[in-house]
Amino acid sequence: MSVKKILAVDDEPNILMSIEFILEMEGYQVHTARDGDEALEVAERVRPDLILLDINMPRKDGYEVCRILREREHLSGTKVIMLTAKGQTLERKKGLEVGANEYVTKPFSADELLNTVRTCLGS
Repeated sequence: MSVKKILAVDDEPNILMSIEFILEMEGYQVHTARDGDEALEVAERVRPDLILLDINMPRKDGYEVCRILREREHLSGTKVIMLTAKGQTLERKKGLEVGANEYVTKPFSADELLNTVRTCLGS
């Protein structure tokens, strides 16, 4: 069984560090990006199985990044979990409309994050 690659995208260094730690402890190969442009660049290079995508970021927001990923044929099947402090129904609906598979609201617990990741990856 190959190790699943996950790209974590967040402009908040502490959140990024904790996501990276949680996922690496579970045996995932973790890559990180701090804004939308970097997220797309790393996604092209790494071809992750899953992307954890913050919505509010500099340059391109999570919605725009997700939309672009869905338009790129070789990345269109990549699972996307939106991470946001905005848990409103409208935000969730917008995230799912641009192609997100799941939604996790901050602050999240390690268990909640891992369960959503496992569900998305089917593991």
